[in-house]
Amino acid sequence: MTDLSHPPADTLPEAALPEAPVRLREIPYNYTSFSDREIVIRLLGEEMWQVLEELRGERRTGRSARMLYEVLGDIWVVQRNPYLQDDLLDNPKRRAMLVGALHHRLNEMEKRRAGYAEAGRAPEVGDKVQKLIVAAQKAVGEFEADFGEMDRLRKACVKRLSRITRKDNIAFDGMSRVSHVTDATDWRVEYPFVILYPDSEAECAELARELFELGLTIIPRGGGTGYTGGAIPLTKNSAVINTEKLTTLAAIERRKLPGLDVEVPVMRCGAGVVTKDAMETAESAGLVFACDPTSSDASNSWSNAVTAAWAAFSNALTLSSGFCRRVLISPSLCRIDAINAPRRLRLAS
Repeated sequence: MTDLSHPPADTLPEAALPEAPVRLREIPYNYTSFSDREIVIRLLGEEMWQVLEELRGERRTGRSARMLYEVLGDIWVVQRNPYLQDDLLDNPKRRAMLVGALHHRLNEMEKRRAGYAEAGRAPEVGDKVQKLIVAAQKAVGEFEADFGEMDRLRKACVKRLSRITRKDNIAFDGMSRVSHVTDATDWRVEYPFVILYPDSEAECAELARELFELGLTIIPRGGGTGYTGGAIPLTKNSAVINTEKLTTLAAIERRKLPGLDVEVPVMRCGAGVVTKDAMETAESAGLVFACDPTSSDASNSWSNAVTAAWAAFSNALTLSSGFCRRVLISPSLCRIDAINAPRRLRLAS
């Protein structure tokens, strides 16, 4: 039966025919949320994106554009995949073949550009294409050099950090890096360079000093359940210190804290203590550890501290019990005293 509500396309006037779908992404292998524009700006610079936009209307066969996007796609897919990085780092021959293929495409672009004059193309078109080729050659050179720098820095990290913690606490593998690239926001900017799993708080200060001297950005990470993005690496030369092993949880005791005339209940817990364990410890003493319960099975004291997930003590709790929390995240990093009476948060290094 013919559907009269949708007549055949060949019976419609040209103006009524639907336009061909516009390809939103031309860079191949891009499974990320980054657009072509963002990738081009990251790899070639914003000026080159403007050049590409100007050349879009000058395309004839589009072969040069496809070859350029293939070069960018190959670089991008490796940069966004730690497993491919490890494979190429361990196989210099395969890496050389990839880099050779990138240069081959750019050389083919240059050959086509050299024939623009004979083909009647405007001189300014050839000049713009040449700018793109030069920028792409620079990107390929940096891409190749990154592997040598990565290998050097990994060896330096192992040499210096293994004096402080066990070697199996220093992770460069793809699984560790992928699992620490984001938090509950699912926002991915850069993959961390190395993940550290210290066995004790005593190791943290020494690790931090060495990482600073190595030129790495330090990111302490709790349970990865936050929505503030505090655990997300923004630079490729970053080191994530995973605090999951720091699970010291002492029994609640009463202490007189600075600024108070009476003793108050205090709970000391390590940065990796799961929030629910802290809540149950407080409950066993007839107290309430008042924090966001939605991620209590996965979040920990560090996450709660740095994201201010501990809501201010409720008036009922403050007035009835005067419960005070004190959490020593790590003597080597920071101490957080939360005193409910004056409602102030004091940070001391």
